[in-house]
Amino acid sequence: MDKILAEIRDFADRAHGEQLRKYTPDRYIVHPIRVMELCREYIGDIQLLAAALLHDVLEDTLVTKEELKAFLLQVMDRDKALKTLELVEELTDVYVKKDFPIMNRRSRKEKEAERMANTSPGAQTVKYADIIDNSAEIAQHDGDFARVFLSECRNLLKKMNKGNAELYTRAVKVVNKGFEQLKR
Repeated sequence: MDKILAEIRDFADRAHGEQLRKYTPDRYIVHPIRVMELCREYIGDIQLLAAALLHDVLEDTLVTKEELKAFLLQVMDRDKALKTLELVEELTDVYVKKDFPIMNRRSRKEKEAERMANTSPGAQTVKYADIIDNSAEIAQHDGDFARVFLSECRNLLKKMNKGNAELYTRAVKVVNKGFEQLKR
């Protein structure tokens, strides 16, 4: 792993602290690393790979946008740092329960899908990798929630079509495979 990405990975790991993956005893950072590795199979753009490592930091940790920006400006040139921050912001859910307590999950997820449809190809590419990694794990460990989650992913993929075409196709296949697993 390149030096800059290693520093970004370490920052994300510290930000997620003691968080673990929901269905395994793995430290949370294994998920962003897998998302980044999936992206790297198709795209070598450092900003996109950095955003993949950081995609849950603003949403799931106490790190602020300003703190993330300050860190990125220390490890990347200004243009790349700002592009990475922009991608992370695009990947951060806006319609969250704490900010929209009146909306139910379905309504919030539908709004997120509409929002994500208008994000950049880079953000959508990272989201495809995120869907691939999460779908496989959830389908394997939580059949009841998997039905809801995979439906949300299918809806997202119907609306997000600007990212890497090969990774998109792979995400669709993984979601479909998840549904097939649930039928068994």
